[in-house]
Amino acid sequence: MDELDLRRIPEASYLNTDNTWRYRSILHFCFKRHEHMQTYVYPEDIFHYLKQEPHFRDYTFDQLEQDLAALCDWKNLIPHQETSRSKTIADFKKKRYRYQCSPYTVEIERMLERLRSVGEEFGGSLETTQFDRILQCLKKFLFPQEELPSQELYQTWQDLEHYFRTLVQNSSDYLAHLKSAKVEERMQTTAFIVYKDRFTQYLRTFVVGLQRSAQKMEKLFQQSNPEMEELLFVRLADHQMTIAIMGEEQDRQGYLEDFRESFQVMREWFLGTGYRDSELSALSRETVDTIRRITKFAQRLAEQHQSFRSRKAEFLHLARWFAQLDDKAEADLLSALVFGPAGGRHFYAESREMEDYTSRMEEEAPTLLQLVPRVRTYRERQRQTPIREQRAAKEAARKEYLARRQQLSDLMEGLAVEGVIDFEKLPTLSREARQMLLGWVVRALHRNPVSTEMGFGVELVYDPKEKRRITIHCEDGEFAMPPMKFRLHRGNG
Repeated sequence: MDELDLRRIPEASYLNTDNTWRYRSILHFCFKRHEHMQTYVYPEDIFHYLKQEPHFRDYTFDQLEQDLAALCDWKNLIPHQETSRSKTIADFKKKRYRYQCSPYTVEIERMLERLRSVGEEFGGSLETTQFDRILQCLKKFLFPQEELPSQELYQTWQDLEHYFRTLVQNSSDYLAHLKSAKVEERMQTTAFIVYKDRFTQYLRTFVVGLQRSAQKMEKLFQQSNPEMEELLFVRLADHQMTIAIMGEEQDRQGYLEDFRESFQVMREWFLGTGYRDSELSALSRETVDTIRRITKFAQRLAEQHQSFRSRKAEFLHLARWFAQLDDKAEADLLSALVFGPAGGRHFYAESREMEDYTSRMEEEAPTLLQLVPRVRTYRERQRQTPIREQRAAKEAARKEYLARRQQLSDLMEGLAVEGVIDFEKLPTLSREARQMLLGWVVRALHRNPVSTEMGFGVELVYDPKEKRRITIHCEDGEFAMPPMKFRLHRGNG
């Protein structure tokens, strides 16, 4: 990748900035003058043009000069000092300028003109004549009846590139247009039935032309050899070197690489590569799928339209026909033909695993469907498991819990000195003791005193304004907190 592909483009800065509406108006005026072969534009002409618009009613000439200076800094305009109208030294020192659009600006404005005409939907078309033109140019380029002059060879190559680029762009845009949301909505309306035949005929004509020309072009590419192609590229590069474009000269090897790459892209588009199909075959598949989709929409609309039509006359005809039958077997056959076989059952299966519409039913894996009775009282059979008595395990768990609680109660009472648990004087605590003490603290902060699970109550004593901190040493770490005490109360908490 070239470094030029990674640099910023200052020429595009005017499209997205605070005063974009002013910059675009100025450059649009300069671009229009450039298109009318007026290379240089004077500030007075720009100012007179802008003042005709209501948006520039309060616009001043000083603001115009500032905007022109900004556009010159972004390289959108090239200033040229005007000296022919200077009559005095003071006029010369004012440095009057006239301005010229830079090449980047001209191309950006041309792009904006094209974007304005594109609109919100894709355009494009599918024309079989593009294949015929490409085929003629390719045959003339690779296998001419007589050796072409360099200028004619170069023009043939230019035509071949132009037709190929037009084909790719128009076909991709048209297929994208057919897949857009708006077209999908139009296809689902009743008015689409009128255009269905024209659409399908247009696409079928394109597919037929594509298939007819594709084989011939593939044969031309296969018959050409690298040595012959290299000689043609050398002649094209030599002729390109004779075209004088000041400031845009490229070396001969660069031109050769460009021609080789363009031809290789064209070859792969028609022939594909070893690991992927050609874009030509993909275009054919997309077109055929589009025809199938259009036909499906039209068929669905036609069925919906038929469903609203009165079938009274048809039913009366069937009733008279049925009444005239003397044989019950024939009446059964007529009934089965009209209403289907009696006692039929409908089965539901999952969607098809194979996406290929040409696949046969016997090639797919069978779908297993479990049938259940369609009655309200039906319930799936459940395995009956006996209820086992867990009395011994429950008793063992209860004794273990009571023993652990008694042990923890003895530990809490052992921490009290004369009925007071002083956090500052506590020894190293176990994890269970720390959790219980802090749980009491949290409960006491909301409602003091607290009834504990040990059978006694505790009252929290602490000064909220105390800023001193103490440290409680625990087996699983250290805990910093304000100095607090618990007073134990027997009986009611």
